[in-house]
Amino acid sequence: MPPEPSGETAGTPAAGHSGHSGRGALTRRRLLQAGGGLAALGIGGAALKLPFFGTAGATQDPATCKAADVSSSDKRLLISNWPAYIDPVRKKTSTVSVFEERTGIDVTYTDDVNDNAEYYAKVRNQLADCQPINTDMFMLTDWMAARMISLGWIQPLDKAAVPNLHKNLIKPLRGVQWDPDLTYHAPWQSGLTGLAYNSSLTGEVRSFEELLTRSDLKGRVTLLSEMRDTMAFMLRVDGADPDNFTQDQWDNAIDHLRKVVDSGQIRSFTGNDYLSDLAAGNTLACEAWSGDVIAVAADNPDIKFVAPEEGLSLWSDNMLIPNKATHQANAEEWINYYYEPEVAAKLAAWVWYICPVEGARQAMEKVDPSLVDDPLIFPDEAMLKDTFDFMPLDDRQTIDYERDWANVTGG
Repeated sequence: MPPEPSGETAGTPAAGHSGHSGRGALTRRRLLQAGGGLAALGIGGAALKLPFFGTAGATQDPATCKAADVSSSDKRLLISNWPAYIDPVRKKTSTVSVFEERTGIDVTYTDDVNDNAEYYAKVRNQLADCQPINTDMFMLTDWMAARMISLGWIQPLDKAAVPNLHKNLIKPLRGVQWDPDLTYHAPWQSGLTGLAYNSSLTGEVRSFEELLTRSDLKGRVTLLSEMRDTMAFMLRVDGADPDNFTQDQWDNAIDHLRKVVDSGQIRSFTGNDYLSDLAAGNTLACEAWSGDVIAVAADNPDIKFVAPEEGLSLWSDNMLIPNKATHQANAEEWINYYYEPEVAAKLAAWVWYICPVEGARQAMEKVDPSLVDDPLIFPDEAMLKDTFDFMPLDDRQTIDYERDWANVTGG
């Protein structure tokens, strides 16, 4: 989940974007540096800011709630994505420009997905009522993708139109329990949730449990304000499986977190702005997203990312085609294009998140050889051997668990 905002659309390049690629460009790392870090950009992170309400009567059947596909006669594609999550779209050699030149499809690209729940609230009424949202594709994180798929708001992909997806998706992202056969989703980029610490100020932090218990870290630890990220680790610390846990296990984990908070161990729950405090020494260690850390650590080697002893949370932001989209075939052509290894490598060199495409590491040799062996873009099997996700929640669980979370965190 990348930071906001870049201000970049398909028609207007973001202010200050360089015309170069690779580490010399104004990449996500440069955005993180600008103005003293993410907080200066007004970033609120991925915390759930809006309440979830019941969705009784909102379920649709994607087989009947669909529009006629006009892709063959109308070569357009409307996409909504997170800010700073693509190489500069109006550069002549950008991935988007090459796609447009190759296919003849005119892309309108907007970076208006700033928060999963916020975007859900924005489109909920239309999708629940089988109305168009004037977007052919959007990118949302696993748990929200699962929610929308379960509500029947997402169109199935034509498998024959996206052969590169089925051929080249990396193994660790296959078989997710909410869409095991890639019927509805295609990962855009992926990331790991783990730990980070400032090695100039504290010794190595090896586990999530150390964040919760080490006296030398007391009051100088931050956890992520995204409930699923933090509670997945709390469940692991308590010996439960975040992919499949019971109500009692949830209750134990949230009670454990409450005691940790009451003890004064945790300084705050944060979005992306945790990195500025870590670099400044206001915090010593934190829960962290891999893509953020790699961007900052390139210029501050004291900031270390750790795969904690409890394992790593592996997540993706996913391409989804909503009901009533009128350019589905064009959207599927986009998906198939971005699953070409050479294209995926070019994209990964800018966004610095985990590339979901097999073969992109080899292609990166020509794009930016310095990134080929970066484990936070191309993690090896050993690093991913113990990854986990957070199990899909139904509406009742979502409401109850978010309430529990807010009561503990003050969110």
